[in-house]
Amino acid sequence: MPSFRARTIPPSAVAPVVDAKRIHVPVARAMVDCAVYVGGQRLPGKYTHAGALAKVHELEAAGQKAFVWLGLHEPDEHQMESVAHTFGLHPIPVEDAVHAHQRPKVERYDDALFVVLKTVNFVPHESVAMARQIVETGEIMVFVGPDYVVTVRHGEHSGLAGLRHDMECEPAQLALGPHAVMHGIAQQIVDAYLDLTRLMECDIDATEEQTFSPDGKTEIEQIYMLKRQLVELRRAVGPLTVALQKITTEHKDLLSKEIERYMRDVLSQQTQAADRIASYDEMLSSLVQAALARVGMQQNVDMRKISAWVAIAAVPTMIAGIYGMNFERMPELSWTWGYPTVLLVMLTICAFLYINFRRNHWL
Repeated sequence: MPSFRARTIPPSAVAPVVDAKRIHVPVARAMVDCAVYVGGQRLPGKYTHAGALAKVHELEAAGQKAFVWLGLHEPDEHQMESVAHTFGLHPIPVEDAVHAHQRPKVERYDDALFVVLKTVNFVPHESVAMARQIVETGEIMVFVGPDYVVTVRHGEHSGLAGLRHDMECEPAQLALGPHAVMHGIAQQIVDAYLDLTRLMECDIDATEEQTFSPDGKTEIEQIYMLKRQLVELRRAVGPLTVALQKITTEHKDLLSKEIERYMRDVLSQQTQAADRIASYDEMLSSLVQAALARVGMQQNVDMRKISAWVAIAAVPTMIAGIYGMNFERMPELSWTWGYPTVLLVMLTICAFLYINFRRNHWL
């Protein structure tokens, strides 16, 4: 019997194993934009996050008010560690910014604020019946310090490029400092909440009209789908009210009077959006109850119709069953008019039952 020996593979022939954890992607890959602002004006040129902060410190040493606005999109752990080291960010919110899935909140670390905002986007659809998703959500984390704003965005919607451009067209607003950027982001997100509630109102109105329409077919699945989407929206919008209240009360010492007024206005609009969502939630709960009641009534009507037809069919069935016993002594069997008489009796009883059931709205 032949013997086999294990083949020895030289070390040089083995492919090297690459550790993915050791491959560090530079911060520039996650950077959307990075700019230095002085007196509300953007300085020309491109900066790294470290170079931008160094430029700000240089300008501040010369007696000018400046800050850096760094925008990131879904950075990894290494990229956020580099940014945190440069800007002196606290490690707890840095970890939250990497892993996301946070509820709206505001936290303070010395003279810096960490704000979590949930973004929402309306998914276009022809009708609720054909829609699989109506609301999609994302997150924006905002680190606000005396001379920097770091925004970390998760999700493909609700970009901040348009907001940055609009604010750069209003130097007086940007001249208010980093907290003006925080206000602009909060304003944009709350405006999106209000727009989304208006769009969802159209779907809710159409579903309500269909539910209470005399000839309409009740689709409870559509109501449940709207309810599920509204629950997701409520979780994204509701907690932000408390967060904005904290900014305008507990942390107002960090804000200028002008920014404080702006944040109170955002809070007012946020409360309006939250109230709308709460009212829609109650409306959908009522629609669910109405739809269930309508289905129950329809089932009762169907059961009455079935029972009425069974009662009518029982008459000829019973008579046919009696004559199917084949008794020898049945006088009417030998009578000439026996067969048509029995048919006439069956038809008469069935017609009587049909008329009475129709009169009582069972048929």
